[in-house]
Amino acid sequence: MFTMRFDLRVPGMTPAQVADEYATAIEMAEWAEDKGCVAAVISEHHASPDGYLPAPLILATAMAARTKTLAIAVGAALLPLYDPVKLAEEMIVLDHISRGRVSYVFGIGYREDEYDLFGVDYAARGRVADEKLDKILAVLDAASVATDRVRITPAPYTSPRPAIAWGGASKAAARRAGSRGLDLFGSGTCDGIEEAYAEAARAAGHEPGQCTVPQPGVPMTVFVNDDQDAGWADVGPYLMNDVLSYAEWNEDSRNVASLSYSKTVDDLRAERGAHRVMTVDEAVEFVGTHFVLPLHPLCGGTPPDIAWPYLRRVVDEVMPRTHP
Repeated sequence: MFTMRFDLRVPGMTPAQVADEYATAIEMAEWAEDKGCVAAVISEHHASPDGYLPAPLILATAMAARTKTLAIAVGAALLPLYDPVKLAEEMIVLDHISRGRVSYVFGIGYREDEYDLFGVDYAARGRVADEKLDKILAVLDAASVATDRVRITPAPYTSPRPAIAWGGASKAAARRAGSRGLDLFGSGTCDGIEEAYAEAARAAGHEPGQCTVPQPGVPMTVFVNDDQDAGWADVGPYLMNDVLSYAEWNEDSRNVASLSYSKTVDDLRAERGAHRVMTVDEAVEFVGTHFVLPLHPLCGGTPPDIAWPYLRRVVDEVMPRTHP
């Protein structure tokens, strides 16, 4: 099995090339849903010079309309930058279009520029996140109950509401998730994060849910090519677009599992960290131990004519060897 992540970074591209990247993401979701892809993951950032996807629900809607069974995860949606009532309404509409296939990981974000763009106080982001999380949960829960009170409509397709988790790499994120009975998807390591999550959940009367904390060095962006030199020549520069941008955004953070501070393609290759070009055998072995191969087909603006052969190779050469 494999997942596909899309963030639609499009550095230096013309509008026509950007449109091609978006069209390709949707086509890939449709093509892959019956070929071993278990989920498309759609990310969000704003005010990024490389055009990082700012509207994940719109792309999720397009994918949902073109697929029938594929799970779609929006993560992380930066909740403090949204109107929670409007977002709840849009989630419900998408819940019906997808027939319950779209889930959400909300997060707080970490870039002050994004808060400035939306006129939200970055220094108060924790309080804003708490207020908006409580609001959207209450609004969604009220929508599923028939009442004479004013509420958003229609009721969700999913009862009682679309699946929501919280994401982050801090104890504050863990407590925010646990205290509201939400699953936690960690973006990195933090001492005591699992314990903080469980304690907050139990203190609020909830049984702790799923707490996923990735370990540093685990592959998160995989391409497959038995010719390693050719593979790194093909996709290495695009992986570096991803690496350098995230490193710039996280200069003061070292606990995000997917981060690399490599400066060249050769350094990134030697690091053998979150960004990998695997052989077919390595990919088969990885699926055997980790169950799911994490792909990022258009990573860093990888052009469609390069991305498609890599995706097809996973389907044609890796997936058949992962099933008895």
